[in-house]
Formats: sequence, structure tokens, C-alpha cells
Amino acid sequence: MLLPVLLGLAGPAHAAELLVRVLAEGQPVADAVVSLHGPPRSPPEAPGRAILDQRNSAFEPGVFAIRVGTEVEFPNSDSVQHQVYSFSEARPFELPLYSGTPPDPILFDRPGVVVVGCNIHDWMVGHIVVLDTPYFGKTDADGLVRLEAPAGEYGLRAWHARLSAEQPELGLALDEGHETELVLRLELRPEAPTRRGSERLRMLQDRLRKAGTGR
Repeated sequence: MLLPVLLGLAGPAHAAELLVRVLAEGQPVADAVVSLHGPPRSPPEAPGRAILDQRNSAFEPGVFAIRVGTEVEFPNSDSVQHQVYSFSEARPFELPLYSGTPPDPILFDRPGVVVVGCNIHDWMVGHIVVLDTPYFGKTDADGLVRLEAPAGEYGLRAWHARLSAEQPELGLALDEGHETELVLRLELRPEAPTRRGSERLRMLQDRLRKAGTGR
């Protein structure tokens, strides 16, 4: 359940600011994506490119928020090969087994949550949150994220990989020259046990793949 607490605070006289604190059972929630959605405004700058790396057989970052139209590169910084894929409706894709950086980035042209994995290392799971707004951010270890947007009325959305149910959109108004502070309380599922493989297992898998391909 999303429970808002709004506090109007004096702020600098420029674009409106929003400070969001996300909690679950009284504890700060990291890696929650918070976004503001409102009527169309003047087109912002083009999204450009972004990088989702792979280090120590994990996606870095594990939660990645981008705008619709962003091209994402998937470099492999590990000494073992990875085969990155997604079956998500928002953007299905598959990259063949590789090291280094694939030659072509992947275009994410639809909003939604894209869950990515590795066909070789099944404990590798990442989330790409594709948003149709330029006003978004991800909470830090203290559960905090600061957004800046033109003054006006917005719908605020919050997403987390362990949300127990879809959260309703929260309506709020941002005033120019003021900072608004918002506390969101989310209901999250328990954290799943870590299924990460050992370094020895990863090296063994890599040897077997090379033996099978003759490389």
C-alpha cells in the first residue's frame, strides 16, 4: 500500500523540486524507481545511449531506469562469457554468447519493465525500467531520491522489483519556488534467497563452453 505524507517546504525560485523518501516496514528502500507523469511539455533532449555492464557475474546496476528511445549497450567486463536475453513484452531480445562489447546497442522504444538474464548464469537477473517521462530517479541506500520538474500537476508512480502488488498513481501538484517532501510506504515481498554461483562453478562452465565450441 502506498501511503503519502506531503510537506510543503520553502525552496529556491526555479523549477519545482520533489524529495521522495521510500520506506517499507519503517526501513529505507533502495533501488525503487520513482517517476512523475503529466501533460506533454516542450520536448526534452534526445535520450541518447546508456550502459548496463556485467561484472562479477552480475548486472551493474541491477536496477536501471531509462527513458523511452534510449539505446543501451551491454558490455561484458567479466573474464567469462555471457549470453544476455529478455522475454519481457516491452523489449524481447537476445545477445549471442560474447565477451567484450557487442557491436550494436539495443533500442528500448516502449515503456515497461524489462527483466534481463543470462542463459549461462541463471542467478544473473537485472531490471530495466523504461519510462515515457524525463522526470524520474532511483532511491539510494537511504531510500531517498530527488526529482526536479516544471511546476504543475503530476501523477507519481513508484516501482520496485519486490512490490507485492501494483501501486496506484498518486496525484500531486508541484509549485515553482518550493520543494515538496513526500514519504512513500510500500509493501514488499520478502527478499528471495541468493542463488549466486561460486567462482569455481563459473570457471568450470566457461571451460565446458569453450570445449564444446572449440574456442
